[in-house]
Amino acid sequence: MQGPPLPPAGLKSPQTPEEEKPPAEQTLEEQHLTIEPESDAEHAECTAALQALGVLFKETPRIDDGNGCGIDKPIIVSEALPGIKLKPEATIRCPTALALARWMKESVVPAASAALSEQGRIITVNQATSYMCRLRNGAETGKISEHARGNAIDIASFHFEKGEDVAVRSRREDSTLTGAFQRTVSAAGCLYFTTVLDPESDAAHETHFHLDVIERKGGYRYCH
Repeated sequence: MQGPPLPPAGLKSPQTPEEEKPPAEQTLEEQHLTIEPESDAEHAECTAALQALGVLFKETPRIDDGNGCGIDKPIIVSEALPGIKLKPEATIRCPTALALARWMKESVVPAASAALSEQGRIITVNQATSYMCRLRNGAETGKISEHARGNAIDIASFHFEKGEDVAVRSRREDSTLTGAFQRTVSAAGCLYFTTVLDPESDAAHETHFHLDVIERKGGYRYCH
């Protein structure tokens, strides 16, 4: 028996509605994404580096929320560095936690000491979002957020020993030392993260830093 006739030469087979949509118009469910596996050896090396820095964290079971949302080897971080709490605790991948710890130790803490020494040391970093299953900026269609893969964390404010908070907000025209502190740590973020979005980036980031460790071709980084 013969099968159905083939389409004329040069014509494509009928497409499903999902295939007809460009990626920017596809929902999370339509993209058929999967969770990327993590190497046991690389994860062990990363967690050893966290321990050496004094980061307080715990391992937690694999997260799979479907549609590519999840983390193969998640950790829950409660202290970004010794004596500096992360509130609330953040569920992220180890490389994200390591970038955060190095940024805090090598850039944020020294900048705070230079600019805001009268406020004492930083004792808390307040984060707005860590792991969350969603698309970028909470849109209904488009690319998956790095938050949905454990690669991102949003920093809303820094709490100091003497009870003062430095909230992340638009400070481009802020000529105070607080403004200098925020601009310094924002710029330094690109030494550790591959994406840094601050309140000057767009309306979606007016109240926080978005920091992530997405891997791009050629080691390209996007910092604004």
